[in-house]
Formats: sequence, C-alpha cells, structure tokens
Amino acid sequence: MNLFRLLLPALLLVACNTMDFNQIEPEPDDSPVGTGNVTLCIPQLQQEQMPTHINYAFYDMGGTRIKQVNQKLGDNHYGTANVQLDPGTYQVVVLAHSSDRNPTMTNPAKIQFSNAYRYTETFLHYTRLTVTAQPQTLDLTLDRIVSMCRFIINDPIPDTVTRMQFVYKGGSGHFSALTGLGVTKSTQTVTAPVQPGTRYSEFHLYTFLHDRTGQINLTATAVDSTGATVCQWEYESLPMARNQITGLVGCFFQDADPSETWRMIPTTYFQCPWDRDIYYTY
Repeated sequence: MNLFRLLLPALLLVACNTMDFNQIEPEPDDSPVGTGNVTLCIPQLQQEQMPTHINYAFYDMGGTRIKQVNQKLGDNHYGTANVQLDPGTYQVVVLAHSSDRNPTMTNPAKIQFSNAYRYTETFLHYTRLTVTAQPQTLDLTLDRIVSMCRFIINDPIPDTVTRMQFVYKGGSGHFSALTGLGVTKSTQTVTAPVQPGTRYSEFHLYTFLHDRTGQINLTATAVDSTGATVCQWEYESLPMARNQITGLVGCFFQDADPSETWRMIPTTYFQCPWDRDIYYTY
C-alpha cells in the first residue's frame, strides 16, 4: 500500500502528460433556454435537409475558448443556444454539419475534422460579439464553406467489389473559422460500402479549399473483401469552387477514355443554394 501511494503521483503525471486535451470536446449544454444573457438562433434549421450537429463556440479575442455548446438533431431547442457570458468582446463560431463526431474546436483559426468521422456538408457563421449586462438575441445565417465532388457510377457494381475508396489531395480537412478557408494540405480519405449489382451509385466528397477556387487530384478505387484492388481510376486537376458541386459521371468498370462535357443543374439544400453544378463524364 505504501508503494502504491508513492507511485500514484507519478502515474497521474504520466497520464496527464500523455492525454491529448485538444481532442476532448465538452458535452452538450442542457441548461434551459432563456437563463443566460446571450441567445443564438438559426432560422434556417426550420427547413428540411438539416445537419445533424451544431456547435456553438465562444472565444476571447486572443483565441482562447471560453465556452462551447454542442447539439445533436433531436435535442431540445436544437438550433437555439443560450449561454451566460461576462461582459466583454468575443469571437463567436457556429458550425452545422453531419459528421459522425464533433470537430476539434480548440483554436478558431484551425478547426479540425477527421478522416475517421466523415466529411459532410458544413455551414459556418463567424462574428464578433460585444456582451453587456443587457440580454441579447442574435438570428444567424450560416454559409456553406465546403466544395463537393459528386462521384456517380452508372454501371453495375461487380460481384467481387465490396467497397469504394476515394483518396484526394488539394483541399483541406481543417479550416479557419475567420475565413472559412482550408489551412492545411490534407490527404482526405472516404471509404463507402457498396452492394454488388447496384446499377447506380453516388458518392459525395467534401473538402475545404484554400481559396474560393482550387483543384483536387482524386484516386477512386474499387476494392474486394480482401482489400485487393479490382479497378482504379485517377482524376487529376479537377476544378473545384467553394459552394459548388463538381460532378464526375460515367461507367467506372468499363475501359473507356474519359471525355469532358459540361452541364448546369440548380440545387438547393439547407435553404442555402449551391452556386452551381459542373459535371464531367469519364
């Protein structure tokens, strides 16, 4: 017992030093709406196509996170957050997304999503807020900050194929809330199970570009149950733009030289229309 007592402080020190505190996100704030002095509302969420997660984060002007509220679709008051803040000026970041897990939001200049938890449609509102003794309510409009590649396979999935794997570079999995632009050079990976015999398959690949426009290099691979490659195509210098869909449409499992065509299709999601769709055939 005496030895254990001697070792306990050292064990606790090791545990603290090896824990990644930046990856620990706060639990949702379940306090009743209306008890704090700041209320944030997102009227857009009264429509269909709602994201499944909303994160509200408050930072001081030096970038230190003061408070964060996480919500999941189905929570009480989803789309409305109420917090108590001391008087002062804050940076406010509000995200709406459908990732499997909340991003790391320790630093507003580098908000991090992960390959492991899916990239999805992501909407952002960033503002600076001066808090006084008087309660205030803000109605927020969120803007889509991702670019999307819509990959469509028009021929049947072979019997041996169990999943599709997409690896793409040129965008980022992390972004700055101050600009909505990507801040790292990322290799993004998306893996999706498929059903053999399916005659039409559609996959959505999202990225945060480093500017309003950019390019990605994409490798699409059909994989069997052992992990072996059945078929693979590479697509270089695909033009992308923020709030724009670049589509790739074709017969993936047939040998054919890719040819380029263009067409425009209007779409509307989350009461926030994509600027345009650009489709290529391969």
